[in-house]
Amino acid sequence: MDDLSFHKRFLTGKFGEIRRRLLAACSQLDEAALNWRPTPESNSVANLVLHIAGNIHERIGASMLERPYDRDRAAEFDSTANLTRERLEQVLNEAFDLLCTTLDEATPELLQQTQNVRGNERSNLLVFHQAASHFSEHLGQVLYIAKMRLNEGYQTTSI
Repeated sequence: MDDLSFHKRFLTGKFGEIRRRLLAACSQLDEAALNWRPTPESNSVANLVLHIAGNIHERIGASMLERPYDRDRAAEFDSTANLTRERLEQVLNEAFDLLCTTLDEATPELLQQTQNVRGNERSNLLVFHQAASHFSEHLGQVLYIAKMRLNEGYQTTSI
């Protein structure tokens, strides 16, 4: 297996796992819990999903695919963001569909191209890897919130 195939297989599996676990955790929460913040300075599950989707649309849709996208990052963390479960799942699935399709169809040339990420040039392959790490961190936050809200009623999302 060449390096590109290895990276694409690894990332496809990782993004699939993140998506599955996010959806599994969210399915256990009612809408109040999806929009609840542990502290006023914390983010809700809805905020975290909006943030992940915003990141995907900016880095993948706009930067890699040159699709128009005007990101309002501050709105992703707005305390008044209030999503229904259906809307949250739609936002999450649309973003991950874009991410996974782009990765699946990515050519070596696309993966070698660079984009500016907060003042630093990064290859698109590195952007995919950074996204996997970034989204894993937010998955952990979502799981922690779900456990806080559900206590012993929480059903694990791992394997």
